[in-house]
Amino acid sequence: MSAAEFNKLADLFPDETVTHSYVQDIGLPGTLGGSGGGTFALITLDNGLDHSKPTTLGPNTLVELGTVLEGLRDRAAKGEIVGVGVTGKPHFLVAGADLSAVKSLDSREHGLWMAQLGHEVYATLANLGVPSFAFINGVALGGGLEIALQSTYRTVSSGAGALALPEAFIGLVPGWGGVYLLPRLIGPENAVRVMIENPLSNNRTLSGPEAYSLGIADAMFEPADFVEQSLAWAAKVISGDVAPERPNAVDPSAPEVAARWADAVAAGRAFVESKTSNASPAPAKVLDIMEANRTMSQRESAALECETLAGLMQTDEFRSTVYAFLDLVQKRSKRPAGAPDRKLARPVTKVGVVGAGLMASQLALLFARQLKVPVVMTDIDQARVDKGVGYVHAEADKLLGKKRISQDAANRIKALVTGSVSKEQFADADFVIEAVFEELNVKKQVFAELEAVVSPDCILATNTSSLSVTAMAEGLKNPERLVGFHFFNPVAVMPLLEVVRAPRTDDAVLATALELAKGLKKTAVLVKDAPAFVVNRILLRLMGEVTAAFDEGTPADVADNALRPMGLPMTPFALGAMVGLPVAQHVQESLHAAFGDRFRVSQNLQKLIDNGVKSLWAPTADGGQEIPPSTLALMSFGTSPSTGEEVLRRTQDALAGEIGLMLDEGVVAGPEDIDLCMILGAGWPMFLGGITPYLDRVGASERVNGRRFLPAGVASRP
Repeated sequence: MSAAEFNKLADLFPDETVTHSYVQDIGLPGTLGGSGGGTFALITLDNGLDHSKPTTLGPNTLVELGTVLEGLRDRAAKGEIVGVGVTGKPHFLVAGADLSAVKSLDSREHGLWMAQLGHEVYATLANLGVPSFAFINGVALGGGLEIALQSTYRTVSSGAGALALPEAFIGLVPGWGGVYLLPRLIGPENAVRVMIENPLSNNRTLSGPEAYSLGIADAMFEPADFVEQSLAWAAKVISGDVAPERPNAVDPSAPEVAARWADAVAAGRAFVESKTSNASPAPAKVLDIMEANRTMSQRESAALECETLAGLMQTDEFRSTVYAFLDLVQKRSKRPAGAPDRKLARPVTKVGVVGAGLMASQLALLFARQLKVPVVMTDIDQARVDKGVGYVHAEADKLLGKKRISQDAANRIKALVTGSVSKEQFADADFVIEAVFEELNVKKQVFAELEAVVSPDCILATNTSSLSVTAMAEGLKNPERLVGFHFFNPVAVMPLLEVVRAPRTDDAVLATALELAKGLKKTAVLVKDAPAFVVNRILLRLMGEVTAAFDEGTPADVADNALRPMGLPMTPFALGAMVGLPVAQHVQESLHAAFGDRFRVSQNLQKLIDNGVKSLWAPTADGGQEIPPSTLALMSFGTSPSTGEEVLRRTQDALAGEIGLMLDEGVVAGPEDIDLCMILGAGWPMFLGGITPYLDRVGASERVNGRRFLPAGVASRP
């Protein structure tokens, strides 16, 4: 590819936020009594913005970096410099390619140019004529980590976080050398962990110490003087006083490594199948390249990476992932649609939790840990209260043992969370949330008791998953103070919070609830008070269709595996067992009462619940699963079985219809909020873009509603 073509590509992005390459000459210290170590050129990558605007790699950024590196290569040839280093602005090396730029590449040719441009620049870094060093001072994702891999040597800060090659997660492959270099540096098994297992496990990343232990970095230093220590270490490497050891590095041509390589790729393929049912093309492509490049030169691998990357950039799965990750999780989540003015929010200095069971205890821990305010739990007797407070204290100790929090933080959590059998303790609370039994009259009684003791400005919240917030407010003197605040289990892990507005909930209450969600580090979506809100309504419609097909006579394995092409994190029957069959049935009954036979109540499921059966499936001795004869004997079935394809299409159409109704009812502001809820509350795959792009792509939206949920090009190819 010519320089003219590179410049033409860069010209397509006049509004790119350029990460500039600033060069500083540094005189290295002499070693072993020497007079001086020579001149070292340090490149700092910086976009000139604060830490909320990560440095990224767009075409203009790459062209500038390439120009700087070519100049340094010329200086190296003249003997003017003895080494080159690359580091970043505070907290970042580079956060990867500019996804907005990549998404806008609407032709395969331009995508190929982008891939080739990166390789051209990185090849210059790898062939400067003097040693190159990457000083990984912070976030290094995708192309950012590949800058480090292309360097001769690497150091990492012990305080650095978010080191990863996450491309399999976002629908691409590491396209600038990572698939070739990483398995050779840290071994094929570790490379599969970094490139496949971590991305497909909720986009897990490595810390600085983890990257160092794997062998990605040659040395690790503390954050306070990281660059200074890295420069001193580089001087020793250049002088020959230090020779980095790489115990995990391998020669792929060695017979024993060839076997390990094949085993690692096979294990990666099995992992992809278990996580995605191969519904996304990108993870398999990563493994295809890794499998092929064991016997390739780096140049040959680069050509394969470029061709693969260019093809994947034009897939619906990649564009859906960018929509989900960038447009929704990174942008829309920051400001909930329909939110009132945040200036209306009131301070929360004390929180009350009604109940001391598992959910209530998780809430108490979250409020104390994140808000650092006093939290009081109540229940009907002292034994329950003591158990709830004890749970919080035990979890604080677990977090301390895992070094997730400090001793001071653990002590603070324990001091902040107290318990009582009297709701009088809520008299000075600003926010009280109930987490009691999911029965309307019980909750109404709780709120009546609360209103008698709390202050006029205290906000009352319910953690109900399906009951009417409006009905709970009936009889209250101040119904405008009641808001739904629906967490997902486990509370510490699940990022979504459905904030439910009843007809009389006032703006100040909503604003406070949304600011509170932000303080709890949760993503809030504002929803209308409607049965089961968003996530549970959609999941129960999905589970209901599969269960109905099973009850009609479809074999269990056919019904339960029919949705595998969706790439969901678990099958419907596994999901039912996880949430608990009685809980799923209770929500289904609530939805049936509200919407009729769209949400059919399974008599077979009720028979299992009545007989204490917790899961349809039971494990077999050979590692499989079966329905025990005793469980089958409890149930009766129809004579109208369906194929897997029929169950899939039936479920797709049911979901499209239900979401269409939800949008017509104004449950949320738009389909984007449906997608955000399903991604963060139900683990819906990013590569589907959430649920509505998937339903658009398979044609269900138009089959049922006569129109797409999203315009073409938003989460799909234009």
